[in-house]
Amino acid sequence: MSIYKRKETWWIQFTAPDGRRIQQTAGTQLKQEAQELHDQLKAEAWRVKNLGDKPRYTWQEAVVRWLTEQGHKKSIVDDKMHLRWLNGHLNGKHLDEINKTVIDGIKRAKQQTGVTNATVNRVLAVMRSILNRAKNDWEWLDSTPSVRLLPEPKRRLRWLTQDEVAKLFRELPQHLEAMARFALATGLRESNVTHLQWSQLDMQRRCAWIHADQAKAEKAIGVPLNDEALAVIRQQLGKHGTHVFTYQGEPVTRANNHAWRKALVRSGISDFRWHDLRHTWASWHVQNGTPLHILKELGGWADLTMVLRYAHLSSKHLEEYAGNAKTETNLLQ
Repeated sequence: MSIYKRKETWWIQFTAPDGRRIQQTAGTQLKQEAQELHDQLKAEAWRVKNLGDKPRYTWQEAVVRWLTEQGHKKSIVDDKMHLRWLNGHLNGKHLDEINKTVIDGIKRAKQQTGVTNATVNRVLAVMRSILNRAKNDWEWLDSTPSVRLLPEPKRRLRWLTQDEVAKLFRELPQHLEAMARFALATGLRESNVTHLQWSQLDMQRRCAWIHADQAKAEKAIGVPLNDEALAVIRQQLGKHGTHVFTYQGEPVTRANNHAWRKALVRSGISDFRWHDLRHTWASWHVQNGTPLHILKELGGWADLTMVLRYAHLSSKHLEEYAGNAKTETNLLQ
């Protein structure tokens, strides 16, 4: 059957002259519209096979291939969420039909859901990535429309003082306190703490390591363990055979959870995420004199760009140059 109905929507199915099986939704509840689209697609497939026309690919075909190639991405779960939303606007469209007008309509529709500009930009970025891949790698498109992102306000660096950290520790359950202490001692990201295994530790050499496939920059990280980090690790000995941090005998999968958020409320700390523990660690380092190039290595950043966010927290390295701009008149006389 060339067209058939699934619930209220008509679907198209046929075998192209080159042997490809075409099956997709017609995106309509009207049989006549579905038949017209079927005939159009079948004619296009014939021209590709017999006249050498360039084949046209749908958004769904591009998404399937992109997901196959990008399945390793750490953000793939969020990407799939954005793609499900995009499906309501791009389902059934050919890639060459996605022009600036369509993109602007998608942008407005997402803004009208009440989300931030940053969330809108994540959706647009996924769409742009797929279109660029279709043009540059797969040669499915000759050109792609410009995808202009919305302006995002620069977020203030959020970090805690020693007193605030002490208040937070008093409110955290024991297993989360241990993980927070370890994060503040090492600067490791949440997933690197929750997934840390005994095989990644050498307490004699006072170090741990994060494998390349666990690191955001996809580069292995060596992690020196200070006295605080080692003390936390020793408290976890014997609790689990493979994983360091556990709760009720099972490895912890998430630290940024309900118990964490309740502890923040009780301690009077607002606008603070688990990831801000890493910002706190970096801020303390800079304030205590750690050079930025050393902090870059400690934090496993790929380049200095991210580290420069903390540079303003200390001016000690600039003190010897502060007197280079001065008037000749001594105002103190």
